[in-house]
Amino acid sequence: MVNLWNPSGHLPFFVLLITSFLLGMVHGVTPDEHTWPITFSYSIGSYSTKGGLKSGFLFSAAFTLQRAIASELAYFALVGPLMAEKADYAIYIIVGIVMFLSGSYILKIGRHIHLLGFFEHWLAKIARIEEEDDLPDASSAPRRPPVRLALLHGFIAGFGTGAFALLIYTVIAPQMPSPYVAFVPGLLFGLGTMVMQMAIGSAVGWWMQHRHLSQRALQYVARRVSGMMLYYGGIGFVVIGILGLFLPLDRLQIVTGIHVHNLDTLGVGFFLAVILLFGIAGYAFIYTLREVKHRTL
Repeated sequence: MVNLWNPSGHLPFFVLLITSFLLGMVHGVTPDEHTWPITFSYSIGSYSTKGGLKSGFLFSAAFTLQRAIASELAYFALVGPLMAEKADYAIYIIVGIVMFLSGSYILKIGRHIHLLGFFEHWLAKIARIEEEDDLPDASSAPRRPPVRLALLHGFIAGFGTGAFALLIYTVIAPQMPSPYVAFVPGLLFGLGTMVMQMAIGSAVGWWMQHRHLSQRALQYVARRVSGMMLYYGGIGFVVIGILGLFLPLDRLQIVTGIHVHNLDTLGVGFFLAVILLFGIAGYAFIYTLREVKHRTL
């Protein structure tokens, strides 16, 4: 019998595989600081169902690769560093920096800061991003979100741990019958996450596509909101990451009693994935809608 809360004991091989995939689906749909901020930011910037689907896929593809590698390492008990007490906060800092730089690129902040200007040039070259001056007053209009960067985000975010990752690394992967299939639980977990992230990305893209805005206004609003979510969200991730390295932030939790991982307790991860994310998104959306009223869009 599949137990998504505590799959303990010796379980049949196929039950372990099914459990891994279902855990990934639950992980993908519940609030999680390693997935939601990135998927929502890039999906909003794509302003279409297809673009949101692509954002969710690219992010989850890299995330899946990392989890498959970590699952293999877990079989040989080599994932200790990933489960260190403060490891998640170090990941927050790295993810936050990449979010901040990506948001800076979209909002063209790098044109006024020399170091970020260098990053813009590097990013455009590595990710093969072509400048698109398809909006009025293109010198100040935000750029299209570099969706390929979601691959980098996904791989970095995959190093973060939580209840789901601990189940894969400490319970399921060690029960694999051979090292040749030890990567499979992580792979299936990532694919389960991918299914839900693609669905969420598509839904967010569809929602943006059906705002009552002209095509040019929609492009401007979507890019602006995406850039602000990544820019300010990145700052938030870095701040929480630094504080978490020195303060016991893990103790700040609200127990809900819901028997679902990511929902049973609400802590720092919930703050980053929901309160900070949607707070920035709501403000950015209202601010940008007001802005477009004063522009020729």
